[in-house]
Amino acid sequence: MIKENFRQSEERMKKALMALQHELTGIRTGRASTALLDGVKVEYYGAMVPLHQLATVATPEARLITIQPWEKQSTAAIEKAILKSDLGLTPTNDGHIIRLPIPPLTEERRKDLVKVVRRMAEESRVEVRNIRRDANGALKEAEKKGEISEDESHKAQHDIQELTDRYVEHIDETLGKKEKEIMEE
Repeated sequence: MIKENFRQSEERMKKALMALQHELTGIRTGRASTALLDGVKVEYYGAMVPLHQLATVATPEARLITIQPWEKQSTAAIEKAILKSDLGLTPTNDGHIIRLPIPPLTEERRKDLVKVVRRMAEESRVEVRNIRRDANGALKEAEKKGEISEDESHKAQHDIQELTDRYVEHIDETLGKKEKEIMEE
């Protein structure tokens, strides 16, 4: 029971960290990244389709994303979807390739983005702490029912705390990398 509780807690904390990392890839820095377009859905033949399923997306330069649609008639729909997204990017289209120039971020915008990523990291920390609380609650409940001893419960709670500390540290490292990336020119 103790090992299963620990394993489930670790799995949930890992998912919380991965979710944060995925969210952070969508935060625009001054550098082009195809991950910026991960959340863009294009209306295509009446269905909402991820952009990556309609075109080849590449970053040939540090401040440029190119989108080459597989079907020419989807170009307008892709452009419209990018304009509707909250990326703040303006696509240019030559009929074959859509180019997305990534403008450099202003100092004020960089500071705003840092606040946003800090808030996201704090939400992830809270999620990890909630997982710890759930795990400790299950241990205390098992102790009350006599399924495990008090010593086993305390040892398991200590292990869960160490796990929590480790994942909070991972979250802080991820946040530090993203802040550094945002503040770079």
